[in-house]
Amino acid sequence: MIAVVFPGQGSQAPGMGEDLYHNDSFARQVFDQVSNATGVNVSDLCFHADAETLRETQNAQLALYTCGLAAWYALHEMTGLKPAAMAGHSVGEYAALAAAGVLSVEAGAKLVQKRGDLMSRAGAMRPGGMAAVLGLERDELESALKDISESGVAVIANDNCPGQLVISGDMDAIHKATAVLPEKGAKRVLPLNVSGAFHSPLMEDSAQAMGEHLRNAKFNAGDVKVYSNVTTEPGDNWPDLLEKQLMSPVRWTESIQNMRRDGINKFIECGSGEVLSGLLRRIDKEATSMKVVDTATLAEVAEQVKGN
Repeated sequence: MIAVVFPGQGSQAPGMGEDLYHNDSFARQVFDQVSNATGVNVSDLCFHADAETLRETQNAQLALYTCGLAAWYALHEMTGLKPAAMAGHSVGEYAALAAAGVLSVEAGAKLVQKRGDLMSRAGAMRPGGMAAVLGLERDELESALKDISESGVAVIANDNCPGQLVISGDMDAIHKATAVLPEKGAKRVLPLNVSGAFHSPLMEDSAQAMGEHLRNAKFNAGDVKVYSNVTTEPGDNWPDLLEKQLMSPVRWTESIQNMRRDGINKFIECGSGEVLSGLLRRIDKEATSMKVVDTATLAEVAEQVKGN
């Protein structure tokens, strides 16, 4: 059984999606749909923006959403693939929902644009930061964060794979964590260049504002089950889940484990880069990972999934 997964912020790269755009009409159509819905020239953003511009939250999220769906529709039209499940890492969840038919491409694009704008301004509303923590297990990190909590909010924001976690919270608490966690066994603590304390309680105001947009959007039943970052199980009340997602941890390790429990043994990463494929190898060595990022990888994956 196959699942299709979509990456989140950090997977963007200059030139992303350009090969598919120029060589696949279905991929090109996605770029046009997103550009028309948002008023942003997404092809110009993806193909010509430098790394610093593309790293900006509102740019990265729209670019990743577009390239993820472009890769998926190119694959779907070539193979007729009917995956058993989908999931996306943080903003990638919106691409998963659009690919699954829960959102239209245009509705998803507008929501991603709103989300990116709110998140890029989150630091001004409630200053905070994030840091990657390498070499600690989740329970070890949770225990260590209890000792830091007097300095402010500090929570696990992403559980990406065993030994790779991200924390989020008040700047004082993040600074203290950077100093304290190596003493607790962390191999490295790396501050992240982000505009706010994403996936933490500091995002409450942004989440409430996003909730208004979500409740006004049209959500459909969808054709494929999508595993939620918030619950790690197939979701249903998506406006509520997506609002909570902004201030809840991305529980990626558990999401992959639950898909494996439900019979998924192959994962196709659609969009840009291979971050999720790398995480999968560390979560479950028995699972197979594939990626679609350009016409060469599209052809490779299409050959492997024919008949599914």
